[in-house]
Amino acid sequence: MLELESVAASYYDDERTLAAPQISDVNLTLFEGEILLVVGRTGSGKSTLLNAMSGAMPHATGGRLDGRVRVVGRDTRDFPPRMLSDVVGVVGQDPAASFITNTVEEELAYSMEQLGLPPAVMRKRVEETLDLLGIAELRYVPLAELSGGEQQRVAIGAVLTTRPALIILDEPTSALDPNGAEDVLATVTKLAHDLAMTVVLAEHRIERVLQYVDRVAHVGADGHVTVGTPEEIMADSDVAPPIVELGRWAGWAPLPLSIRDARAHSADMRKRLYQRGLVVNKLHNHAVQPLLIAEDIMVDFPEIRAVDGVNLNLNSGEITVLMGRNGCGKSSLLWALQGSGTRNQGSVQVLDEAAGFSWTDPKTLKPAKRRNLVSMVPQTPTDILYESTVHAELARSDKDAAAPAGTTREILDSLVPNIPDHLHPRDLSEGQKLSLALSIQLAAKPRVVFFDEPTRGLDYDGKKSLARSFQQLADDGHAILVVTHDVEFSALCADRVLFMASGKIISDGTAVEILPASPAYAPQVAKITAGIQEESHWLTVSAVKAALGHGEIS
Repeated sequence: MLELESVAASYYDDERTLAAPQISDVNLTLFEGEILLVVGRTGSGKSTLLNAMSGAMPHATGGRLDGRVRVVGRDTRDFPPRMLSDVVGVVGQDPAASFITNTVEEELAYSMEQLGLPPAVMRKRVEETLDLLGIAELRYVPLAELSGGEQQRVAIGAVLTTRPALIILDEPTSALDPNGAEDVLATVTKLAHDLAMTVVLAEHRIERVLQYVDRVAHVGADGHVTVGTPEEIMADSDVAPPIVELGRWAGWAPLPLSIRDARAHSADMRKRLYQRGLVVNKLHNHAVQPLLIAEDIMVDFPEIRAVDGVNLNLNSGEITVLMGRNGCGKSSLLWALQGSGTRNQGSVQVLDEAAGFSWTDPKTLKPAKRRNLVSMVPQTPTDILYESTVHAELARSDKDAAAPAGTTREILDSLVPNIPDHLHPRDLSEGQKLSLALSIQLAAKPRVVFFDEPTRGLDYDGKKSLARSFQQLADDGHAILVVTHDVEFSALCADRVLFMASGKIISDGTAVEILPASPAYAPQVAKITAGIQEESHWLTVSAVKAALGHGEIS
């Protein structure tokens, strides 16, 4: 179905000089019905590998491709993407960028129209796809009104309707809640197993997808690609989910890749954990100071109340995570609190220390002043990237934040090191764009900071570094509110977790209280260490190590 022979891919720099290969010496054969997972550090070349597989490299991306790529026997040198559209379906990192039409139903039908399928076939497949992805209620909704997760489902659905022989998915679950991600992956797996569709997906949230795949391709920092079974690659991969990290530390063999297998190994570990007692909860030793107070917040859109009477305080030194299913109103609440979004009712007051510790509604402030009080990193990072090079963005950030030269670059390198200064921000991977936007906002150090899905495109080390940055901000007295579907990141950084449903906050408590209590949102380590009919109090590998002692292996 897909063949890569001695493939190498390189790009030209601004001097039109061919840079070192992004990927090199790739040899791979995929058969019908196989599912391949592509993993690697942020910026390692995963998207380049996917572009080579789809034929976009070099026809649409530029650069140079050496070796041979064949899709169902068609050499991509002779068949550009438009001549492979009947056999290859691609869902990129930014789903909205692929939308052509106005509504969900029209988008699902569009690709089939281009292939000239009969109307009866199109109608049947649209209905099947709406049901498969659980988006039937969105049929007539304008695409512009969808949440990020809903957009991702529609983009996947628009590809599935054409029944391609090969489907390529770049970060397919990055904007989906845990239940939604599981549904989408189960659907993709069903299509692979029942309809012999070959699937290639790149994903940073490896814990979500590892159990579904047949093989893994690891893209190393040097561009070398290693292909093997999940067990072979995860044994020493530089990116690994918590279950693998815990299994390596504990010396479990064979290395477990599922919660069920890990629990079979972990009986002695669980016994010793509960004997040792709890060493998990972060406790604040300073008085709680509210920095933002919101009362009775309502946000209405045509035919829907997105936020319904929310009351919320954000406190100095506290990292709060807001979770909930796609479309429940999380982003609408975030923008309403920040001041530039719709707010039909209610009040928001932020403590303004520069104005004599008075309380100010951010909605009344000009953008520059608002940023000093309440900073926002949106789901689409390019919304706040304006310059033509990374260097210019970093320099502008230092100037706007009145920070010493190099401050923003230092933050960026802590998240994703070695992003070249000369690159245009829009040429970066989604993870690199997000890291750049995060760095710019963190450089200003506002007292209240909002993040909407900040881990999209970040590998595990990047997430740990981001969690450390959040903790440093909290230690310095900032209040942080994070909207995310990333359960493992929430376990790393959250002091407090809020759950939202149908526009309302339905639960509010510490991370240790809230996360393990939910079958869908419990982190992997919590599932592995839970007792019989007893919820776990250990959310991360580091918490287990702290409880048992870093040198002890169970």
